[in-house]
Amino acid sequence: MGWAIALHGGAGDIPLSLPPERRQPREEALRHCLHIGVEGLKAKLPPLDVVERVVRELENIPQFNAGKGSVLTSKGTVEMEASIMDGTTMNCGAVSGLTTVVNAVSLARLVMEKTPHIYLAFDGAEEFARQQGVETLHSSHFITAENIERLKQAIEANRVQIDYTQPIQNDTKKETAIANGDSQIGTVGCVAVDGNGNLASATSTGGLVNKMVGRIGDTPVIGAGTYADTRCAVSATGKGEAIIRGTVARDVAALMEFKGLSLEEAATCVVHERTPKGTVGLVAVSAKGEVAMPFNTTGMFRACATEDGYSEISIWPAATKFE
Repeated sequence: MGWAIALHGGAGDIPLSLPPERRQPREEALRHCLHIGVEGLKAKLPPLDVVERVVRELENIPQFNAGKGSVLTSKGTVEMEASIMDGTTMNCGAVSGLTTVVNAVSLARLVMEKTPHIYLAFDGAEEFARQQGVETLHSSHFITAENIERLKQAIEANRVQIDYTQPIQNDTKKETAIANGDSQIGTVGCVAVDGNGNLASATSTGGLVNKMVGRIGDTPVIGAGTYADTRCAVSATGKGEAIIRGTVARDVAALMEFKGLSLEEAATCVVHERTPKGTVGLVAVSAKGEVAMPFNTTGMFRACATEDGYSEISIWPAATKFE
């Protein structure tokens, strides 16, 4: 048994042709955030603190679809959501519909610790944020030029865009843009376990490009996008509706609990046998310090490290490993 950490920056149809100028900043961001998490675990911080720190940093990086990089609704607005869960206590918190909160994951933790509830959304969540004195900024802070262009493309194509999307046929301009990676990856998340087997998970997102105002995805739904208990911690990414239908994060834990599967077996079963192809990826760690990062999409931005010295930063199935 030893500490372990895994994080993701979204799964989807990430093209192998993704140019270096779009790939490398995300890889460097994953490396940076992995370092933050590893240092936290080495310093004996509780896993709950570690996953919050890592996801906060991911929210602050505009290349990812959370916080500063959140994609836009059909009306050109931002609606951010997040959740966090402590596997030891089963305490959890979630938020949705945020428009001004800089770090949604930290507000989710405050919901967990400062209210009798699990889930706050929209005006109520924003009011709670003001009461708690968390950092807020005008909603324009979260709206980037890249996401304005992504929304324009999605509206022109009359679709809700999920993570990376296959190129639109018969339209060279849009096909090139999407192939270059302009269709923004999804959810960010982190899972961690310390040397005593304590587990935690956190997930955050801006949702879907061109989503309906008021749409809520899997990220803040405990048991769908986020879950942690005494066996494992899971953070999922992909098509939120499919993840909710499949109760993806909880199913990993349930297969371990009720069928006695290993973390790898349970995670692989959920991703490759129980959810439609092209819809989901996840990162998970077990109380024993094991790591699993399966996905059934073209790729998933992901990273992990364990106490025994293994570390990995990868996008596509053929892993690129960094020691």
